[in-house]
Parts: sequence; structure tokens; C-alpha cells
Amino acid sequence: MTSKSFFIPVIILILLRLSSFPSNPAYAGVFNPESFTLKNGMQVVVIPNHRVPIVTHMVWYKVGSADEPRGKSGIAHFFEHLMFKATKNLKSGEFSKTVARNGGRDNAFTSYDYTGYHQNVAVDRLPIVMKLEADRMRNLIIDKDQIEPERQVVLEERRSRTDNSPAAKLGEQINAALFINYPYRDPIIGWDHEIRGLSVEDLLTFYDAWYRPNNAILVVAGDVTAAKLRPLAEKYYGVIAPKPVPPRTRTMEPPHNAARRVILRDVRVRQPSWRRLYLAPSFSYGETKHAYPLEVLAQILGGGTTSRLYRSLVVDKKLAISAGAFYGGGDLGPSRFGYYASPRPGISMDQLEEAMNGEITNLLNSGVTEKEVSRAISTMQAEAIYARDSIGVGARVLGSALASGLTVEDVESWPDRIGAVTVVGINEAAKAVFDEKHSVTGLLISAAPSKVGKEK
Repeated sequence: MTSKSFFIPVIILILLRLSSFPSNPAYAGVFNPESFTLKNGMQVVVIPNHRVPIVTHMVWYKVGSADEPRGKSGIAHFFEHLMFKATKNLKSGEFSKTVARNGGRDNAFTSYDYTGYHQNVAVDRLPIVMKLEADRMRNLIIDKDQIEPERQVVLEERRSRTDNSPAAKLGEQINAALFINYPYRDPIIGWDHEIRGLSVEDLLTFYDAWYRPNNAILVVAGDVTAAKLRPLAEKYYGVIAPKPVPPRTRTMEPPHNAARRVILRDVRVRQPSWRRLYLAPSFSYGETKHAYPLEVLAQILGGGTTSRLYRSLVVDKKLAISAGAFYGGGDLGPSRFGYYASPRPGISMDQLEEAMNGEITNLLNSGVTEKEVSRAISTMQAEAIYARDSIGVGARVLGSALASGLTVEDVESWPDRIGAVTVVGINEAAKAVFDEKHSVTGLLISAAPSKVGKEK
């Protein structure tokens, strides 16, 4: 369990982008996984990598904060914490202690669309962590004595990570404004008052509904093969009975008819910042044909010091100290395309915003060039070559994709799809997404200290 658990989706989106390999036979197949399904419906994916005798073991559940009942935000993340408590066979805290005694590391994370649990261990310790993970899939003890202390841990996590961070508070408010009705508008960690209201019955219902083998994906990467893993998977996970899982029914996002603006002033702000987010399609939602072009566009606009925004605002015009853009298409629901900048001292927010607007206007009027597209794709492919060496990257990329409604083939065909992105496709995607009505602009500004309580 980690206090950073609800920030993992951002990391996952980065890793997904890094898995874009060249359409070259030498890199065909990306991760080249082996896959099979247990009789109880649990999907198993194996990514062999025999460089060192270690494995990454991950169990992904196809449930996240966006699947929570309205008014009960934070259940998925709260429950992630509870998974480290007592089971019928282990005392509270013994899970992580057992992993550590065997030289391993363990953690977990919650996103909008999935929850993941993982361990890194020597390959000969793999049966131990599989037994532990299978145990808590169905034998977790949930009672008031377990949840009340952890509720305070979660509330403190929210205070330290969100309430005490002006940038995080702004991000939370921007999401609430960007998504009018879709559940991505609620924070993954939950709203404070709703966390306080979660009951034992709420958590038991959540566990019983979603934590089933037929709603889970086992991903093991490292010094292992499918032939070696199958008997272990059948022994530990295959004996757990399946059960019908609720459909992932979510509210739909209505049409957006007005641009929105969110301004947060706080005395703790030392460096002001400006950002704009647009509602965007993903690989699974909306105009999906735009997703791959948007990946490349994000690289062109804000992918490092050679990007359009950085060169223009930081290097040439010297209006900003930083500038960039981001997009990730791995969401099960609608995604976000965003760009941002922080002004240099003496530069007003109005000056910065005018310059940013000018860059986007120029993009929409003139489009991207063949040279920019070629360079962006080459950069993404070069980064991916190095990412492939990491055992954990493949496990996270495949796990997040499968838990978000994509397939192994979707990941494995990534090189060809990225390589097929064209200038025309990117320009069409930009015009479709960069509509003011679909945007939220956020400003983080320093505020003067309050004079309340001070002597005159």
C-alpha cells in the first residue's frame, strides 16, 4: 500500500506511450507475451525475460474509482488499503512482512479504471507471493476494528497529498469542472466527507462484487514461462470459485456548451502556473480514431526541450520557465489532452495565456509538418527500446491495457498503429479536440497573506 497509489495512472499513461515500437520486424511483438485463461475465468499473461532470476507478480482487478456508487467516492482506494490487513490465515500487516522476509517488495495502486497489487521477488519465491495474493482475494476480514484505523490513514493521505498541496487542489477542481457527469470528475482518493461516511457494509459489498478471479488479470514478468507458471496459477488461483460480476455501467458525459475557468489563490504558491485541459477521446471512448494521432501531437507540442511549446515560450520568447503537454489514451472512458506553462518572474498570467493561445491558433491554422511528425515518432520509438528492458514496464503496460478494456493484440500492434499516424490525422484530431467549449483553464496564483488576527 502506498500513499502515492492514486497517482499511478499518470505513470501508466507514460509507460503506454513508451511502448510504441517501430514497425520493424526486429521489434515486432513489443513484449511477446504468452497468455492463457484459467477455468474460473482468470486471465493470465506471462512476459518472459530471463536476464536476471527475478519476477514481477501483479494482480489487476477490473474495478476502479469510476465504478463506485455515486456518493461513495473513495471506496476503491480505501479498499486497496484494507487488502493489507488481516485474512482468515494472516494477521494484519503479515502480508508485507512475509514478502519482505523473502527479500521482496510489494505495493498497490488505484486508478479510475483498475486496482493493482504487485510484488517483486526472486523467481524461487514466486509460489509464496502467489499463495499470499490468492488468499486475500477471497479471505479478507472486514470489520469495524479493521476499517476505522485505516480510515484515519486514508484521510491523512488526502490531507497531505491533496488538501495541503495547492497544485493538487487545483487539479482536483479542474477535473470536477471538466467532467460534467462522468465519474472521472470525482477524485480517486475520494472526497473527504464521503470517505468519512463509508461503512463496513459498503466495503463488504464492494469486495464481494468485484474481487473475483473472473474479474482479475494475473500478469507475471521475468524469469518464467507460461509452461512453468500454469501449474502454479491453477494451484493457487484456479481453485477460487468464480461469481457473476456487475457490469461496468457508468453515467455518460453530456455535450459541453461552455468553456470553464478555475482559479485557485493560495499563500503557499511560490511558482504560479497555467494549464488548460480539453475533453478528448481515448482508445475505448468517443472518436477513437483520434487517439493515436493525439499521442504524437502531445509529443510535438510538449515532449521535452525541443517541443513547440518549450522552444517558443521558454527559449525564444522567454515568457515561461517550463512548458509542456500531455495526453494518454488508455482510459476506459473519455480522456484529457492538456498543455501547461509556468511564467517567468515579471510575466503576467495574461501575457502567458495570450502566448499559449497564439501557439494553439497557429497549430490549428497551419497544422504540423511532416518533419515534426517523423521526429516525434522516432523519439517515442527510441524511448521505447530502453523501456522494453525493464521487467516492470511490460507488466504494467499489459495489465493496465487489459484492465481498461483493451487486448493483448492492441498492445502488440502498437508499433504499426503509431507508425501509421499521419500529418492529416494529427491536424484533424487537433481541430476535433481543441474546441473552447470542451475546455477548462486553470490558474494557480499566489495570494496575499490574510490580515485577520493581526494588530493594526
